[in-house]
Amino acid sequence: MHARPNTSVMLRDSVIQYGRALFVGANGLVERCRFTDAANNAVAVCEGAHVSVRDSWIEGSRIHGVRVSDAHAQVSGSELTGTGKAAIAADTRAELTVSDCTINAVHAEAIMFTEQSRGSVDGTRVTDAQHGIAVMSGADPVVRNCVFTECRDTGINVQSTGRGTFEDCEVVNAGNVAVFSTKGGAPEVHSCRITRGNVGIAVTDAGRGRFTQIGIEDLTGTALRVLDDSRAVFEQIRAERCPAGLETWGTGGTTADVTDARFHGLDVGAVTVVGQSRVTLKGVAVEGGVLGFGVGEDAQLFMYDCDVTAVSASGAVGFGKARLVARNLTVTGSEGLGLYGKDSAYLDVVNGAFVDCAVAGASFDDTCCGRLLDCSVNGMQGVAVHHNGLIDLVSLRTSLPVVKQTTKPVEGSPTTVNTFHGPVFNAAAHGIQLAWNNNRAIQQQINEDGSST
Repeated sequence: MHARPNTSVMLRDSVIQYGRALFVGANGLVERCRFTDAANNAVAVCEGAHVSVRDSWIEGSRIHGVRVSDAHAQVSGSELTGTGKAAIAADTRAELTVSDCTINAVHAEAIMFTEQSRGSVDGTRVTDAQHGIAVMSGADPVVRNCVFTECRDTGINVQSTGRGTFEDCEVVNAGNVAVFSTKGGAPEVHSCRITRGNVGIAVTDAGRGRFTQIGIEDLTGTALRVLDDSRAVFEQIRAERCPAGLETWGTGGTTADVTDARFHGLDVGAVTVVGQSRVTLKGVAVEGGVLGFGVGEDAQLFMYDCDVTAVSASGAVGFGKARLVARNLTVTGSEGLGLYGKDSAYLDVVNGAFVDCAVAGASFDDTCCGRLLDCSVNGMQGVAVHHNGLIDLVSLRTSLPVVKQTTKPVEGSPTTVNTFHGPVFNAAAHGIQLAWNNNRAIQQQINEDGSST
């Protein structure tokens, strides 16, 4: 059936096998029709056409079930299955409205918006698609009250400067990522639920996104992931029974802001920040798991009003050359440490409270430095602070002992003096080795048996 420009066609209670309905610049209605094994698109709406597809059944189209290109279409109460590409596709500034549809067993996307298309998707259920819904190249739909189940790759996929608003949706058992923003994608996701599957929300490769009131449960991978120059804002997140909460990695342009989040029953750690990424946490609570908050390499972690309860290793850890800044951090019932710093990390904790930590309230190794200001350590066992002498303890409140490490040189080992513009000695020095103003230095040591090393 071909509706040419400036015509109007109503197609009702019809069966089209191997063929299609094509609307070009025409008005049309497709109602209670059945399309089987179309060699192309079962219904094509193009070049300014206005068409409604209602209560119809589309199966086995080689390309799309419904394609809308530079036109307007409404698809409602219909079922689409077994299409070769996206079951419903909008491109070239199309206007597409989808409501109360069922889409299953498609080879690619269930619904796809591209090339600055607009529209909405309401009350639609998707099962067994490669991607539940894909938004890219400037498209910006509004998606509400939809369920994406058993998608083989992603449930919600926003990329290539795509946008979109997603509200009250559910993604169940996604094969790879439930909600994915990448390559400049920038979705707004509100009041959604993610259950089972691998990764909950991933923002990668210069993606962006704001995610609010999200519940995440029973994943095999990470609840939240931000990588590679991406920026994400998370608010009112609840994650339970996942291996890890939030992971970030990338250059200094990789950032995540998390406000009012709860991580419960995680296997490993709630927040891990590495690379040069930067994370800010406000009002984040962690219960259970191995580690509360960790920051390493050259990354930065800022925490405000955060709580950690009943972890097995440590409430917060800084390592590498990382920077950890905490205000009003509380760690309760750690089976190991409340706070731990190592390597060359810098830790700055103000008004922290460490309660009933089995080994120590805080411990600092290697050349880790920083300060504890107006902090308290309370409990019946362990030590308050075990430090390396490079930590400023200001107004520390505790009844537990404070232990400073003492490192003694190995008997007979030479003293090493680092010099820059020549040596300066303030006391007698014996058995030392010096080198300065040289492009090359060779060190040779004679052993007791006469051999050299």
